[in-house]
Amino acid sequence: MISVKDMKVTLDALHAAGKLQMQSGLGEDAWKRIRQLEVPAGDVSLLTGSVSALGVTDEFSKVIDTFKVPEGVLPAGFRPEFRYGADGSAQVDLTRDISYGENGVKRPTRVLYSADSANPYEVAPIKDFIANLTCNPAIIYDSFINNPKANVGNKFKDRYEVMEELCKILGPGVDISVEVDNPFASESEILEEIARFEEILTPYRLVVKVPHTGPLAKEDAPALVGGSFQKGFEDGTVETNFYGHNLAYHLWQKGYRTNFTLMFEPHQIALALQAKPYFINTFIKQRFNVTYALRGLMADYEATGDIALAEKMRELMTAEDMLSPAEAAGPLGKVVDKARWTLTYRNALNEEGADGLDATRHALRVLRNSNLPTSRLIICSMGGELIYPHIDKMLMEPEFEDMIHRVVVTAPPSYLSRFASASGVLTYQRMFLKAVK
Repeated sequence: MISVKDMKVTLDALHAAGKLQMQSGLGEDAWKRIRQLEVPAGDVSLLTGSVSALGVTDEFSKVIDTFKVPEGVLPAGFRPEFRYGADGSAQVDLTRDISYGENGVKRPTRVLYSADSANPYEVAPIKDFIANLTCNPAIIYDSFINNPKANVGNKFKDRYEVMEELCKILGPGVDISVEVDNPFASESEILEEIARFEEILTPYRLVVKVPHTGPLAKEDAPALVGGSFQKGFEDGTVETNFYGHNLAYHLWQKGYRTNFTLMFEPHQIALALQAKPYFINTFIKQRFNVTYALRGLMADYEATGDIALAEKMRELMTAEDMLSPAEAAGPLGKVVDKARWTLTYRNALNEEGADGLDATRHALRVLRNSNLPTSRLIICSMGGELIYPHIDKMLMEPEFEDMIHRVVVTAPPSYLSRFASASGVLTYQRMFLKAVK
C-alpha cells in the first residue's frame, strides 16, 4: 500500500498502483508533464478514493501552448493545483505563482529576488536566480537604450525589442514589471501601450507599473522638469493625490496586474492597497541616506545651537523635496521642527528605524492584515554597503517569518552580485590556489 510517510507520492506512483484512472481525453503529452507531480498529503485520499478519472484543465493546456516548453516539463512560474468536479473527476490546473520553478517545484527560498534592469547582457548571468524583473523609463532609456556602453553597437532600437530579448532570456517563470511611458497620457494611449507589451510578454508575465503622482497634474510636468514647480509634496489636491491610485485601480478592473510604485513613507501603504495592486513597494536608499544625514545634523544642532547647521538641514530638505519653496523661504524654526518630526516619524533614533527599514516593517504589517493574499511587497532602491545586509537580517526577524514568502528583493544585478561575495572568499581561494600550484 502506498504510504505518504514511506515515500514520495506522485501521480505516476498512484497510477502504477492502480489507484488512479486517466480521463480518456488526456493526451500523452499532458500525462508526461504531470506524471511526476508530487501529490500533497491532503489530495492523496481524494485522488485514490472518490475521483473517477484525472485530466487537465483548459487553462493548463493554454499555458503549455503559450510557452511551448520541452516535452515532459511544466513551465516555471506556475503552481500546479488539483480541481475537483461534481462529476467525480479531477483536473490538474496551473495557476500563476512566481514562487515556483519548473515542474511545480518551489524556488529555493521563500524570499524572492528581482533585477532592476532592462539590459539583457547583465540580466543573462542572473536569469536563473530571479523571479521578477522591474524597469522604468529611466532604466530602459537612460541606463540602456541611449547608453552606448550598455547598448553595444546600438543593437536595440526601442523598448519593445528590449522586452522581446528579455523574454527569450528569462523564460516563462519571471514576471516583468514595465512602466507606462506617460501616466498622464489618455486612456486609449495607455491601453494601446499596454496591449503591445501584453502581446510580447503574454498576460502571464506582464505586470503594469503605475507610479504615484502626488501633487502633479498633467500640465505640471514641464515645470517640474524645468525646476519652476512651486508646490510641495503635501500640496496636492484630492484629484492629483489619488490620480495614480485611480489609474492602478482602473487597470485592475480591466484584469491587469499592477505594480503600484513610488512608496517612501509608511502612511502611503494602506492607501496604496486600496487599488488592489499585485506589487507594492518600499524605496530605501534615498530615504535612508537623507534620514542618516538629517539625524547627524540634528544631533550637532541640538548640541551646539549653531544656526549654520539648521541652514544645512533646510538645504538638504529642499534638495530632497521635503520642503516646498514656500516652506524653504519661511522661518528657520519651522524647518527645524519639521526635521525633528520627520526623524521621530521615521524612528531614526530607535531599533525600529535606525537601519532605515521602519517603512518596510510597517508595509509588511499592513500587508499581513490586508485582504489581498496574493499581493507582494517589493523592497527596492538600494545602494551602499549597509542597505542589503540590513534587509537580509530584517527578513530573518521572527516577527516576519509568516510574511517572507510575500517579499521580493529587487536591485540592479551589479548591486546584488556584490553581496554574493565576501572577504573570506579571497583568503581561502589564495590558500587553495597556492596548494594547487
